[in-house]
Amino acid sequence: MAKSSKLIYVVLILLSIAFLFPIFLVLLNSFKSTLYISTEPFSLLNESNFVELKNYVVGAQKTGIYSAFGYSVFITVFSVAGILLLCSMAAWYITRVKSKFTNFLYYLFIISMVVPFQMVMFTMSKTADALKLTSPVGILVLYWGFGAGLSIFMYSGFVKSVPISLEDAALIDGCNPVTMFFRVVFPVLKPINITIAILNGMWIWNDFLLPYIILGSEYRTLPIAIQYLTGGYGSVDYGHLMAMIIIALIPIVIFYFTCQKYIIEGITSGAVKG
Repeated sequence: MAKSSKLIYVVLILLSIAFLFPIFLVLLNSFKSTLYISTEPFSLLNESNFVELKNYVVGAQKTGIYSAFGYSVFITVFSVAGILLLCSMAAWYITRVKSKFTNFLYYLFIISMVVPFQMVMFTMSKTADALKLTSPVGILVLYWGFGAGLSIFMYSGFVKSVPISLEDAALIDGCNPVTMFFRVVFPVLKPINITIAILNGMWIWNDFLLPYIILGSEYRTLPIAIQYLTGGYGSVDYGHLMAMIIIALIPIVIFYFTCQKYIIEGITSGAVKG
């Protein structure tokens, strides 16, 4: 192994440790009492600070973790499913049908990527309230809209790499455009589908601001429920807080590691095609 390769290998190991250490620290402290977390945050578990699963049980009771978990799963799954379906169809139409209208749509979606959320936050909340979107079902529409910019940009790049001869052959065989899309085009989009699902799934699952503004305390997702562990005057029960953070991390980490092999393939294919 060359010296440069060894150096890169060492640097990557150090970076991995730097990124994983905070997660390990949270996991370690989720089994300690709050007193020892404040005084000895870096100490290993021992007989005096180990509280077994008490932080997880009490934290779950305080936050209503089961209903919050259900809301998070519902919103994330259906938001991602809607983004995959609607954005893939829109990107396919924009890419294949060349006109001033489709060019306008494409650049409109691209522009939406650079608009800060804080700029539209106030008007969006008023509009959502007027349209009765302040529910777990209504917020799906908002996530479909906010997720469309990046998703359509990536889909458009990937669709350009799909041979149009496949679609021509399907038309000759008697497929209409809708059947052709779902039987021919959509299965070919599997790598970019998984990439977009991971990116949007991680964003929606961990999102705090949009559900907090739209849903408030009536329908608490996991980030909102965890936030309510912060008491008055800045008091925080860190043991319960860290235990709930670990519970919130587990599903999205499993999903990410299950599908990670498709990320680079999808991003590369969607980025380099002109």
